[in-house]
Amino acid sequence: MQYVVLRDLSVLWAMFHVIFLFVMLFRSRYNRRKTAFLAGAGMGILMISNMIMGWVFGFSFLGKMFFFTCSVPSFVFFYIISADKKFRFILTFCLADTTSLWIMAATNLLDFYLGNGKFVLMFFSRLIAFPLIEYLAYRYLRKPYLELQASVEKGWGIFSGMTMLYYILLVLVVQYPVNIVERPEDVLVCILILVLMLFTYSVIFSSLYGQLLLYRKQQNERILQEQLESQQRIRKLKHDMKGYTVTLTGLLAAGKMEEALEYLRNVQDEMDICMGQYCANPYINAVLGSFSQKFEQIGVTLELDVQIGDEQLPYMELCQIFSNGLENARDALWELPQEQRKVSVQMGYSKKRLTIRMKNTCSSALHVEKGTIPSTTKKGADHGFGLQTMLEAAQKIGGDMMCYTENGFFVVDVLLPMDTK
Repeated sequence: MQYVVLRDLSVLWAMFHVIFLFVMLFRSRYNRRKTAFLAGAGMGILMISNMIMGWVFGFSFLGKMFFFTCSVPSFVFFYIISADKKFRFILTFCLADTTSLWIMAATNLLDFYLGNGKFVLMFFSRLIAFPLIEYLAYRYLRKPYLELQASVEKGWGIFSGMTMLYYILLVLVVQYPVNIVERPEDVLVCILILVLMLFTYSVIFSSLYGQLLLYRKQQNERILQEQLESQQRIRKLKHDMKGYTVTLTGLLAAGKMEEALEYLRNVQDEMDICMGQYCANPYINAVLGSFSQKFEQIGVTLELDVQIGDEQLPYMELCQIFSNGLENARDALWELPQEQRKVSVQMGYSKKRLTIRMKNTCSSALHVEKGTIPSTTKKGADHGFGLQTMLEAAQKIGGDMMCYTENGFFVVDVLLPMDTK
């Protein structure tokens, strides 16, 4: 009995790390600082409450009531601050919980059969297992999983249902009606379920990773298509140059100098649009050139100030940021009168950062505080999931993003480290 304290401490250790594992994988609707404060305060209160209940009623009782004392309150709390709702959130939450329950069940059986049930092996194995699984999740799972949540909107339901059923199954097999070590006739079934869970999660991750690869392929194809469209416009412009020359020659021959100058200015403007002379980066040129055409079609006043050279940049992430930001702006501007449709894009270096600012006029009813990310869909709203994709793209290369409304404009500021290779 002198070793019971090790069991109790291992339970508290597990409770802390299941929350930590979830925070690592979920996407908050707030910035990192506010998320850390809210999670620390909310989960700190929950942890203290569970510790008190454990000391008063015993940790064996707490193990049986874990679902109601920890899982349900943390589910509600994180659902409120999560950027993802429904199936994406359920999958992430159950993934963290079932992984932690798997470790607790495996170490419990390991201690009972190899450690004589004195909880020493349980304590030290959990002490090592939880940080190890978190390191593996951070090293290999976190970035692709966050990118997947930001980019894929469908196909989450079946996976979330599987993880939810596994969670319920593990709770029932391991804890009810008594702990699994007190039911030797069910141990084999428990082990088979634990092994089956490993294979099932391997299938889930393989399927999700396949969707991520498909999304990346679609992004590459989209960028390539924009480049091809830009090249086609250039070829058309070259073809039309003969006609421009004939017209200009006729105007000059007729002595119409002012008309010839005006005609030259119009030709120059068209060349700038077609050739995408916004910066020396061909990928960013393709995106900006494509959206210049789209904005022109709906009467949007577009201001571009892109101050970068031909240095190597992470074009995939930058194209994601520009494409989603400008697409969101285009969707929002549809709701405004044509004379109010304005967009500006600024990009350049400031001290040790590459900064991007995109602004578009918005509805007076839209209000976004600094540091928050609107998480609504595009149906009936000014901005949708594209903002989350932009945030993940920025964070992927070590940067950050902030959104807010100011003086009738919706503003997106993206800050990236100077060395973005």
